[in-house]
Amino acid sequence: MVTIGTTHRPATDLGYLLVKHPERVHEFELPTGRAVVCFPEADEARCTAALVLEVDPSGRRDTPDGFTLGRFVNDRPYAASSLLSAALNKAFRTAMGGRSKDRPELAATAIPLDVHLPVLRCRGGADLAHRLFAPLGYEVDATAIALDAEHPDWGDSPYVDLRLSGTLRLADALHHLYVLLPVLDDAKHYWVSTDEVDKLVRAGEGWLAAHPERELIVHRYLAHRRTLSEPALERLAEQDDRVVDDSVDGVAPEDTDEDAPALAVVRREAVLRVLRAAGAQRVLDLGCGPGALLADLMADRRFTEIVGVDIAPRALAVAARRLRLDRPGAIAERDRQRVQLLQSALTYRDARLAGYDAAVLMEVIEHVDEARLPALVRSVFGAARPGTVVVTTPNAEYNANYAGLAAGTMRHADHRFEWTRAEFEGWAAGVAAEHGYTVAIEGVGVADPDRGAPTQLAVFTVAGGTDD
Repeated sequence: MVTIGTTHRPATDLGYLLVKHPERVHEFELPTGRAVVCFPEADEARCTAALVLEVDPSGRRDTPDGFTLGRFVNDRPYAASSLLSAALNKAFRTAMGGRSKDRPELAATAIPLDVHLPVLRCRGGADLAHRLFAPLGYEVDATAIALDAEHPDWGDSPYVDLRLSGTLRLADALHHLYVLLPVLDDAKHYWVSTDEVDKLVRAGEGWLAAHPERELIVHRYLAHRRTLSEPALERLAEQDDRVVDDSVDGVAPEDTDEDAPALAVVRREAVLRVLRAAGAQRVLDLGCGPGALLADLMADRRFTEIVGVDIAPRALAVAARRLRLDRPGAIAERDRQRVQLLQSALTYRDARLAGYDAAVLMEVIEHVDEARLPALVRSVFGAARPGTVVVTTPNAEYNANYAGLAAGTMRHADHRFEWTRAEFEGWAAGVAAEHGYTVAIEGVGVADPDRGAPTQLAVFTVAGGTDD
């Protein structure tokens, strides 16, 4: 069983999103049994939908626990597993598509949700449940279920009681469950073929490519078949490759001097100026992409330790080629020792990133879902806590200056948001106050008198100087 609840008002709108009337019981036949959707509570203040899967163990041909009687004696009727994932897809297919005929705007809106799986088969225990759901913005309460409550010395069972809460789109939450239930189960109930790669990539769009446990998720979801998981990982790496055209997909701003340097060059020069003024020597380039800034940092010997960080292996491979790190003897050994490339997700704390003089987030934050920005802020400003943090992001007001950019659209297809100057200033002020930094903001590039500069740059400095 899984329950999904909300306190969005009116809470009964959950029925419109799930395309299920709260006053009815909805039944679905599945190859493995019968699924029932009902609403144990439904009023204006709170609404909860329950999906209950009644599994016929004798109707299944697989043996998840690998013994002869496994077809008849198993946990499938009693614990949430990959079977429940298939039932979610059957019962809530329209909701998973992010569609609602009656509440289309609400379907696209993040709302408070809580999910409860009272008995979840979890190979990896409560810790793995945290690792899989916390980076997606959930508050996670995972409690291991004792093998026998009367004999605690027998240890824990393979099951957890899992509660998730967060503010996100219902479609996103359903996709997370659809993918991660089989991953936690790690015993898929059906034959895994090449079609499953397409299903995984579709269901993981917008979140799986940047997940810190991406490889584990892919390998388990695809039943540890490397012939399938390796192509899937390549496709996800391409999805997460944040190599952005400097001229908004080839569209130049109106009234731009043809001889003026590209905005990307001006932006990097501005970042380097800030780093030099701060006296930084050990620098993190977070979300380094193909390594353009890393190359500029390497060219300046005052930067004695340079670390490029990105979630996408493809981007790191491009950066390694750009810096000639992939060819022995191509650069001096002392230069090679100054540079390190790390794969890491910025929304997940990484002890390797702590203790640096400065960190740069250049055109990175706009590629992160706004709901996940607090996790990035905690990992960078809270856990890593460099003395100086430089953040650049597009100025949404300036977009009107791009002749080929339609009104209301963003500069790149992968941008999750673009902020006005006031929105960026408000966010920066909040981050600085919460984490003990001061902040100064400036524009980068030729400024429009009414709309400001094309790029916004914030310099965060630890209040009172860098920590020892």
